[in-house]
Amino acid sequence: MQKGNFQLTLQTSSLVLGFMVWVILSSLMPYISADITLTANQMTLVTATPVILGSLLRIPIGFWTNRYGARIIFTISFIILILPVIIISLANSFFMLILGGLLVGIGGAVFSVGVTSLPKYYPKEKHGFVNGIYGAGNIGTALTSFLAPVLADSFGWRLTIQFYIILLILVALLNFTLGDRKEKKVHAVFSQQFKSVYKNPKLWLLSLFYFITFGSFVAFTIYLPNFLVNHFGLEKVDAGFRTAGFIALATFLRPIGGWLGDKFNSFLILVVVFSGLTFAGFLLSFTPSLPIYTVGCLAVAICAGIGNGVIFKLVPLYFSKQAGIVNGIVSAMGGLGGFFPPIILTILHNWTGHYAIGFMSLSEFALASTILVVWLYYQDKLSLANQIVESTGQGIMVTDLNGIIQQVNPAFTKVTGFTLDEAVGKTPNILHSGKHDKEFYKHMWKEIDEFGYWQGEIWNKRKNGETYLEWLTISTLKDDSGHPKKHVAMFSDITNQ
Repeated sequence: MQKGNFQLTLQTSSLVLGFMVWVILSSLMPYISADITLTANQMTLVTATPVILGSLLRIPIGFWTNRYGARIIFTISFIILILPVIIISLANSFFMLILGGLLVGIGGAVFSVGVTSLPKYYPKEKHGFVNGIYGAGNIGTALTSFLAPVLADSFGWRLTIQFYIILLILVALLNFTLGDRKEKKVHAVFSQQFKSVYKNPKLWLLSLFYFITFGSFVAFTIYLPNFLVNHFGLEKVDAGFRTAGFIALATFLRPIGGWLGDKFNSFLILVVVFSGLTFAGFLLSFTPSLPIYTVGCLAVAICAGIGNGVIFKLVPLYFSKQAGIVNGIVSAMGGLGGFFPPIILTILHNWTGHYAIGFMSLSEFALASTILVVWLYYQDKLSLANQIVESTGQGIMVTDLNGIIQQVNPAFTKVTGFTLDEAVGKTPNILHSGKHDKEFYKHMWKEIDEFGYWQGEIWNKRKNGETYLEWLTISTLKDDSGHPKKHVAMFSDITNQ
């Protein structure tokens, strides 16, 4: 546990720097655009470009972390990041900004390292909180949003960007010297791991949920500085402070979201999260005044922060053996969720003159996610019920009201010899031993009709013709209005007793 706490500190600090570098362009765009001539569409593309590689690279980085360990991946990533930082600081054209922005996306891609590595050091009941603390490393976006404009006012935006080179070298050395050399490795083939998860609907539902929550966080992070300056006429530093506040609130609530996921049902928390995002998107779609707009943004920060923490509680819960690649896929979808909204908002604004349709789209996507979370919640409960039926030691047979068998469990097959395919569609007559007369069964069903159940000893016959004595309970299942729906028989072989 002590080693885990140290690695948690080191890896979270590394993520802070990765996210600091990731949002250099969006935080300094008001300064860069004053020095390099860019159209509105070009500014949007430059600020959104880091999200592309920062999203797509999360898949292989999650897989590589399982294979090589966090120490190696963090060290190599920060060394590579030095190149795009230099390119951006020397940029004098749209093309150089795009090139540097694409490569600087590695700073966002390193998110997959910790969510893959850190759960190895902690028990499952702490995974949500631990991943939440690590995810709080996105406070790095707030640090850059807050500090970069202040430094740019004093030293210029180019020198401000070059300061990051020193931090990258320092943190790369810290990971290389202090990273865990004995981290548990998982040597698996990428294609095999992908094939084992891509057909699982939970993977894509979690990806959609993270697309909305983390995508909202990233989109507002890169969209707010320029929007607050151009739309509300705020000063550049003031816009940076407000953006930093948005980021800080979402970041602070991320570990709280993970902790809530550990303590309570994660699906119920996500229902609240997406309901809140539905309201926030609806509110922002009316292009309100700055105070009301601030309320809407804060609602997005609260819901996105909690949602980000809860979702990464569910990933290791459902995919413990494929955590690396699944973390990569889910986090990649979240990153892509931050790439498209700013571009779509800009295009829609150019077409319509306002942002209403874009924000209403956020509201509708969040509403659809709310419905899907509710469905997944009941599917999870149904899956648990099926697992209980499948694993219980008693034979179970479910019939409709006409006595047609609809479902049996493995224990039924073990006792009777009839498989699922052989039993379904037949009636319980296949088990009749011939030792009971019609009056016996008439009395049995009379009690079931009057009291809703019957319990007692009965002789039945296996598939091989052998008779056996069982203790049988037949119950009637009813719907919400009290009408009979199905019959369920539970039995145990008591012949030897």
